[in-house]
Amino acid sequence: MRRSLFVTAALYKQYGEMSTATAKIVNLNDWKFKHPPSYAKLPIDDNPEYNVPVAVKNAVFSKVPTEPLTGKLRLVCASENALSDILDLDPKVAGTEEFIDFVAGKHAVEGGLTVCHRYGGHQFGFWSDQLGDGRAHILGEYVNSKGESWQPQLKGSGETPYSRFGDGRTVLRSSLREMVASEACYHLGIPTTRAGALVVSDDHKVWRDKTYSGHARPERAAVVLRLAPAWYRLGSLEILQRRQEVDLMRRLVDFIVEHHFPHITGEDKYVKWFSEVAHRNLDMVATWQGVGFTHGVLNTDNISVLGLTIDYGPYGFLDHYYGSYVPNSSDDMARYAFDKQPQIVIWNLQKFAEALAPILTDEQTESIKEIIAGLEDYVGDKILHTYLRKLGLTDTRAGDVKLVGELMIMMQQTTSDFTATFRQMGEVDISDLGDSSALESKWSLAKISQAKEWGSWVDKYRRRLTDAAVRPNSNQ
Repeated sequence: MRRSLFVTAALYKQYGEMSTATAKIVNLNDWKFKHPPSYAKLPIDDNPEYNVPVAVKNAVFSKVPTEPLTGKLRLVCASENALSDILDLDPKVAGTEEFIDFVAGKHAVEGGLTVCHRYGGHQFGFWSDQLGDGRAHILGEYVNSKGESWQPQLKGSGETPYSRFGDGRTVLRSSLREMVASEACYHLGIPTTRAGALVVSDDHKVWRDKTYSGHARPERAAVVLRLAPAWYRLGSLEILQRRQEVDLMRRLVDFIVEHHFPHITGEDKYVKWFSEVAHRNLDMVATWQGVGFTHGVLNTDNISVLGLTIDYGPYGFLDHYYGSYVPNSSDDMARYAFDKQPQIVIWNLQKFAEALAPILTDEQTESIKEIIAGLEDYVGDKILHTYLRKLGLTDTRAGDVKLVGELMIMMQQTTSDFTATFRQMGEVDISDLGDSSALESKWSLAKISQAKEWGSWVDKYRRRLTDAAVRPNSNQ
C-alpha cells in the first residue's frame, strides 16, 4: 500500500499502525533537545523587550520566547517522513495534544533555547538593513539517531525584535503552501529545508489584505514547524559587514565552517567555504530549473549558506512553459523570473563576497573573484545536464545547447506544458514523435507538435539519441 506524503489529523492513528520502521519515540515528553545547543556558543542578545522592534548589535541571535497560538487548536497535517526520519518520532505522536501544543508554541521541550536569528539583506537589488526572524523562533537543536543535527523552527509564532511592522503571525493559506512545497521539493530531489507539521487555530484571527486592495479581512492564524540543520543566510554575514562587526563575522564564519563544513580546513578555508556555498546554491538552482520551480523572492536574506531552498513565499511551478514566468505579484520588474534565477543567485553571491571582504586577505579576495568568474559557465553546464537527463541523455556533446534551446522555444510558442511535455516524451516511442496521430492522446505533445520546427527538431533528437547509443561517452 502506497503511503501519502502527509499524515492528516484524522489518519495519524492509521499511519502509526502502518509504520514498519525501527522503534520511534511515541511520547513527546521522552523527546529532548541537545543541551546546550551548539549555537549557544555564539553571542545571543538578551533584550527584555523581546517584542519591540530594535536595532540589535553585536549578536547573532536574540533570546525571544514564543507567543503561542490561542483558541481551539487543530493539526492540519504532518509529514510522516520528516517526523520519523529526522526527529525520530512515531507519526502517531502528531495527533497528541502535547505535539499540537508544541507546534503552536505552547509546549516547551526539555533542553530548548528559543532564539531568533539576526540578519540583513539585499531585497530586489537594494540594501534593506536589518531584517531577521520577524515571525520565526528556533526552538533548540536535536541530534537524531543517525547523528544528524537539526534545528526545529516555528514560523508564525509571534513578534520578535525583527518584526518591524509585522504582527509575527502567518495565516493558514500561506502556511499550507510552505508545508506542501517544502515536502514536495524534498521528494523531487531539490535541496530544501523541511516542514514537519502545521497547526491552525479556529479562534485566533489576524487581519490580512489577501488581494492588496485595501480591504483586509480576518483569517485564521497558523504555525508551521520547519526543520533545517541551520538557518544561516547570506544576509547573516551582510549585516555584520554593514555594521562593521568584523570580529563577530570572523567568529560566525569559523563557527559555521566548524559545525556545518567540517571537511574545510587550512589557511584558505574562507575561500574554500565561499566556493562550496556558491556551488551548492547553483547546484540547487539547477534542480529548480529542471522541475520548473520559481522561488519568487530571491533576496540575499532568502539564500541559505547550506545551499538549501529556504523561505517558501510567493513561489510557483511552471504550467505551460514561459521563461519569464513570475509568481510574485510584487515583482513588477520580473527581477526574479524563472529564467533569471541562475544569474540572480550569482549576483547574490557577489554581494556575499563583498560582505566577507573584511576578513579576507588580498590574495583570498582575488581567489574568490576567480571563483565568481567561473560560476556562470558552471551553472549553465549544470542546467544543460539537467535538461539532457530529462531527454534521456547522460552526457553533453556539441549542439546540445541548441537542441535544448529549440525545444524550449517551441514549448513557449505553443504554450505547451513544461512537465507534461517531458513526461509524455518518455511515454512515446521515439519513432512516433513525428506522427501526429500517435500523439493525439498526449495532449502536451500534441500542442508542441503544432510548431513548424517540430519535425526537424525530432529528426535532430533522433540522431542525438542514436549517436549516444553508438558512441557512448567514455567518461560515463
